[in-house]
Amino acid sequence: MSGTSEGPTPAADLDRSAVTDSDHTTYHRVFAAAPLAMAVVDRAGLVSGANAAFGELLGTDPETLTGRVAADLVDLASDTRSWHAYREVLRGRQARLRCTRRLKHPEGHSVWVQVTVAPLSGESGVLLSVADIGARRELQAQLRHLQMHDPVTRLPNRTLFFERLSAALEAESYEQSGTGRIGLCYLDLDGFKAVNDTLGHRVGDRLLAAVAERLTRVADEAGYARAVTPLVARLGGDEFALLVEDSTGTEQLADLAESALKALEEPFDLAGQRLSLTASIGVVERHATGTTATGLMQAADTTLYWAKADGKARWTLFDPERNAHRMTRQALASTLRPAIERNEFALEYQPLVGMEDGRLSGVEALIRWNHPQFGTLTPNRFIGLAEEDGSIVQLGRWALATACRQARRWQLDHPEEPPIFVSVNVAVRQVWDSDLVADVARILAETGLAPHLLQLELTESAVMGSAGRPLQALQALSDMGVRIAIDDFGTGYSNLAYLSRLPVSTLKLDGSFVRGFQYEADKNPAISPNPADEVIVEAMIQLAHRLGITVTAECVETSAQATRLRRIGCDTGQGWLYSRPVPPDRISELLGAQTYAAGKP
Repeated sequence: MSGTSEGPTPAADLDRSAVTDSDHTTYHRVFAAAPLAMAVVDRAGLVSGANAAFGELLGTDPETLTGRVAADLVDLASDTRSWHAYREVLRGRQARLRCTRRLKHPEGHSVWVQVTVAPLSGESGVLLSVADIGARRELQAQLRHLQMHDPVTRLPNRTLFFERLSAALEAESYEQSGTGRIGLCYLDLDGFKAVNDTLGHRVGDRLLAAVAERLTRVADEAGYARAVTPLVARLGGDEFALLVEDSTGTEQLADLAESALKALEEPFDLAGQRLSLTASIGVVERHATGTTATGLMQAADTTLYWAKADGKARWTLFDPERNAHRMTRQALASTLRPAIERNEFALEYQPLVGMEDGRLSGVEALIRWNHPQFGTLTPNRFIGLAEEDGSIVQLGRWALATACRQARRWQLDHPEEPPIFVSVNVAVRQVWDSDLVADVARILAETGLAPHLLQLELTESAVMGSAGRPLQALQALSDMGVRIAIDDFGTGYSNLAYLSRLPVSTLKLDGSFVRGFQYEADKNPAISPNPADEVIVEAMIQLAHRLGITVTAECVETSAQATRLRRIGCDTGQGWLYSRPVPPDRISELLGAQTYAAGKP
């Protein structure tokens, strides 16, 4: 039985052995004929066999590869991470390694390959396969080029520009060599929208392409004598950038900007159309250390705006002081409305003095912002901002109520003195964006101030030519008994004939006329006398008086000016000769003195 039972065993083993040998032969044939380059590597890292495709890839007979160090053949030791992973796969501690390598073919050309190393099932070695990915990488490069370049001008686009800019600002890119500085010319075509609107986008695109060619030529010429040619990029629309890595200073950037402007001065001939254009350029040059791509672009954008605002067709260099003023303006704008709610504003008052008797007849309320960061700010720092964002309505309403309340307080505190009026500045937006008439009526009723003790000042440019709602509001206020004054008269429209149609009670002559007066006893050598100013002022005063309008002279600084103004009939004076703007308690003291004839109180 035992012999019977053992008899078939050798035959079965022979059958299995035959199958195994057959499989090995099949696998070997597949391995040898496979189009994928492959090699079997033992645990020591030596090639124990390679197929024909592997030999062809390396430009050698595959038989000669046996016994060679596999890592050397495919450059696996060139970086630490790949080398460590490869050794882990050989030891059986890691399942797979995949990496990309650039191999040098014996014929001289380079081959990009993807190397994969994986354990062989049931074997004591690993399988190394190498796939030629040159065509794939070429396609990827083409796609990246399309993705990173503008189709109209073929220049690097915004994405590639910021990639280059970010790389240039990395510390390792400039710490080892170079100047450690970076420069940027941010260019915008003046009036390009008109080309698209009138001639169409096809002509506009041709113009952009022609501009790109000229800017590229400028960059190439600038790069002849330097190690790095400026990068020219189209950032979008009609905006271009010239990036200078390792710049040598502002002079280099100024020369580049000047060359760009000159290159664009020549007319463009495009399909029968002869076009001329100009450009504005913002120029920034600084140390790369501490500079970010965002910060550099913000500075360039701000400087480009300055170039546009300064008249276009020019380049402007970034100015830290000017930028600081802009940043301060932005900071003020963002905190203006909350400041009103936090009661950060206060009023000071400047006396209005009768020319004949030297007595205090009224005061002008002047607003001040007690800013927690920037200190006390005068109206020229924030009134324009308030008019832009509409907060002038809320601020003006507060100033009006505060001034009227204070004028009534003076009246009650000094019953023995004739009451003085208070003059409050009103922006034209207050007339349009609020019911000024209703606000004035309510405030007068709440404070108990008589209407004739309130004067509202509007600038000449806001009043002259007024029609519709502004004129109706002024008329309603005048009918109420409120005085209407035109501030800075003589600097705007100067339409004297129009005065007869306006409910104006006072003209406030601009200080430029007073400063130009001919001096007598105390001539000021810094100011050239202008006799014509006195003739003009006298004529305006006579005309105003014939229309029943009084005249106030601003910026009266010397007794000689006051004397001349009094001689030609000016009614009231205001200026440092009498007093600077002062707090309310100082006005209370002046009400007791009641004389300015001798000069400052």
